[in-house]
Amino acid sequence: MKYCAIASGSNGNCYYIAKGEDAILIDVGINTKHVELRMANLGIDPSRIKAIFITHEHSDHIRGLSVFCKRYQIPVYWTAGTSHGSRLHLPSHLVHIIPANGRTKIGEIYVLGIPKFHDAKEPCSFVVTDGSTNVSIMTDLGRACNNVKHVIQHSDVLLLESNYDEDLLEGGRYSYYLKNRIRNGWGHISNKTSLELFLQHRSSRLKHLILGHLSEQNNTVELVEQTFLPHCESIKFSIATRYQETDMFDVDDILQLQKKGA
Repeated sequence: MKYCAIASGSNGNCYYIAKGEDAILIDVGINTKHVELRMANLGIDPSRIKAIFITHEHSDHIRGLSVFCKRYQIPVYWTAGTSHGSRLHLPSHLVHIIPANGRTKIGEIYVLGIPKFHDAKEPCSFVVTDGSTNVSIMTDLGRACNNVKHVIQHSDVLLLESNYDEDLLEGGRYSYYLKNRIRNGWGHISNKTSLELFLQHRSSRLKHLILGHLSEQNNTVELVEQTFLPHCESIKFSIATRYQETDMFDVDDILQLQKKGA
């Protein structure tokens, strides 16, 4: 399986996962021009995308959806709550309503919905699997619920939210209302909480940890590296940012490198 983050952060999210000819996107939260440019950098043909799955209706997850799905006539899969909350009027033939805990087959892969706590209408995260490898995209988590813990335990590749540093958030310029919205159990998880989740629930099958959805105002790449890197000696470690796409990763390549280093 191949995968990458096209964008990850509080101002836009978009993730690519593929198995052979079967490729999907999770969220299209940056404008279509930038999606296309970043895809070109990675050698991705947008017309080969077979489906788009949307986690929830916040703008940083759907900003580019309407234009992108219409331009390339790509089916969109989302919950009824997300569809209603988005206020987007997409062509009916492209819209597929799924349950938050649904299981959708796209060619050789299955996309599993993972219900979560977040301040949206009917949000879910997604695990993409070919039956042997699980690629999990876990952002906008709100809190460490049992669903999230279970996914981490069974992930081969985990893109995990590490949204904010607690001290930066507390001392920052955000209003009390916004600070509380972020940390009240329905918003995002901190670097500290993310690390605790990772350390307590990772398993020996985890090959690659990617930290994502970093806050522009309340976090830094350096802080995330300092927090996680000492605990990732045996696995591949990456950080996805808002500024550019990650490399295109291949699970088989990572396995080969780890075997050589063993």
